[in-house]
Amino acid sequence: MTELDHVARIQQAWARERPDLDVTPQGVIGRLHRLAGELTEQLTVVYRRYGLGEGEFDVLATLRRAGEPFERAPGELAAHTMVTTGAMTKRIDRLERGGLVTRRPSQTDGRGRVVALTPAGRDLIDQAFAEHMRNERRLLDLLTPEQARQLESLLTTWLACFESPLPTPDTAD
Repeated sequence: MTELDHVARIQQAWARERPDLDVTPQGVIGRLHRLAGELTEQLTVVYRRYGLGEGEFDVLATLRRAGEPFERAPGELAAHTMVTTGAMTKRIDRLERGGLVTRRPSQTDGRGRVVALTPAGRDLIDQAFAEHMRNERRLLDLLTPEQARQLESLLTTWLACFESPLPTPDTAD
């Protein structure tokens, strides 16, 4: 007899209790949901090693990949990290208290402010991101290279059903 995974056991119970419903979507959605939770757990281990939560890591990474001078307006940070401006303010406050970012008036908008990486923040995110990439490689290497390519293609196609692609800098008007 083959062992059933957690999702298959749930599907089996629902199929028994509600044979009138097609429970096959649970096979994909349920497993993705469980996998997302497991991946988050595995990824946050690295963030915690650097004294960061998932949100703080995201803010520092967003600032770092912005390129010199490693700064963005708080509203831009919120847009690039898909969090509310209120949640962004709390993240920035924690990072500023830790000496990882600074806030200053914008040089282009007299009323605006910008958030910038400090040298300590840049050093920290450079180290944390390198370890993060090694960790992601470790997780992805649980699949064969072909499986990883297929999964990326499928997920890209499916995610496009929910998200509008952003223009790349060379194609933007």
